Amino acid sequence: MQETKLWINGKWEATKETYNLTAPYTGEVIAKVAKASVADAERAIEGAHQAFQSFKKTTAYERAEILYKVVGILRERKEELAEILAQEAAKPISAGLAELERTISTYQFAAEGAKQPMGETVPMDAAGVADRIGYTKRVPLGVVSAITPFNFPFNLVAHKLGPAFAVGNTVVLKPANQTPLSSIVMAEIFKEAGLPDGCLQIVTGSGSELGDVLATHKHVKKLTFTGSGAVGLKLKEKIGLRKITLELGSNAAVIVEPSTQLENMMERAVGGAFGFAGQVCIALQRVYVQRDIYDRFVELFVEYTKRLKIGDPLDKETDLSAMIHPNEVDRIKSWIAQAEEQGAVVATGGEFTERTMTPTVMTHVKADMKIVCEEVFAPLVSIVPYDTLDEAIELVNASDLALNAGIYTNVLTDAMRAADELEAGAVMINDIPTFRVDNMPYGGVKNSGYGKEGIKYAIEEMTEMKLITIKTSL
Repeated sequence: MQETKLWINGKWEATKETYNLTAPYTGEVIAKVAKASVADAERAIEGAHQAFQSFKKTTAYERAEILYKVVGILRERKEELAEILAQEAAKPISAGLAELERTISTYQFAAEGAKQPMGETVPMDAAGVADRIGYTKRVPLGVVSAITPFNFPFNLVAHKLGPAFAVGNTVVLKPANQTPLSSIVMAEIFKEAGLPDGCLQIVTGSGSELGDVLATHKHVKKLTFTGSGAVGLKLKEKIGLRKITLELGSNAAVIVEPSTQLENMMERAVGGAFGFAGQVCIALQRVYVQRDIYDRFVELFVEYTKRLKIGDPLDKETDLSAMIHPNEVDRIKSWIAQAEEQGAVVATGGEFTERTMTPTVMTHVKADMKIVCEEVFAPLVSIVPYDTLDEAIELVNASDLALNAGIYTNVLTDAMRAADELEAGAVMINDIPTFRVDNMPYGGVKNSGYGKEGIKYAIEEMTEMKLITIKTSL
């Protein structure tokens, strides 16, 4: 059995306390994970602050080369790393390999982002000042605290580490309790790639115990967090004047207009709903279908859903596997039961083991049901009929969660109206809201987030603009 340690100042450190890491699919203990104390986290932050004093002076070329080397190592080890995802997160091996490809892309974008222009000239003479030159530059902040979730433990970590290192920041990383192994292996990879000791610190353990120090320590200049809205709000209240980026939950919706070729979109929609057992913040959760095509849509969606295979995440034929914890199975089982009591109908699915849930499609739902208005984070989709596009847009916008949204239509004017009127961080036309590539700006509105990720946009969030002027005459 693997026994992990903390990664502090370029060395592995054992801790007095550990916790057992259990494989979601088998229930077997696969590792004893080091549990950091607040004092450990403080030492990690202080070490990162010391490392920043020299790392900020490195050239963009040097930082880019480190990230390019990380890309090369990931390419060589992606099969092995996908197996880590299967073991600690029950992510099917095919989905794990897809995540690794995206992770490689993210670090590649970060390497390229390190070399992009990061300033502009300011025309001082426009203000009537004739003897001055002005320009801006973006400078690194210092120590970045990064708290990451279990669902994309390589790629969402990359969205924190990549842009931070690209511009010369250092990072203290606190990975999700369920997926520490994927972060721990990144310590080895960055060490091999030449990242100076202290620039990456990894503290595993309790988020509730370590969250305060990661948000409020005097040397922390930015916190970047992906996780639940409740935790994100508490962190924002504590952060003060430090910078913060929050990537929070959603209940992503798509509108399906009658001009849509249903057969052409069905596999994509079902995949976006049930991939990684729906444990994706932009997983398709709400489908609003125009009433004239509603019955046919439900028929096709159920048919395609029944084709999905639940099983061992190491099996290449598996489409979805266990949920992250048995407690999550119990939670969503109770949500479905509550919805059924209120009149909802299970069209397919709704079957459970201790650790798995069959992909579930629900109809006859109401807007105030938990399965509609809250984030299910499970393999469950609600399909709702509507009469007019205005009604559909209103139904999507009724939620206080708004990360991505989508619309399928072949009517250009309707597509552009929806793009303007849907309240979301991003609107996908003729695609599901689960679409994301790693260089696009990504972040929600309302209660779904604060700030943007995507390498270019994260770099802006992880730097400070400085103005410099030169007086050309004395």
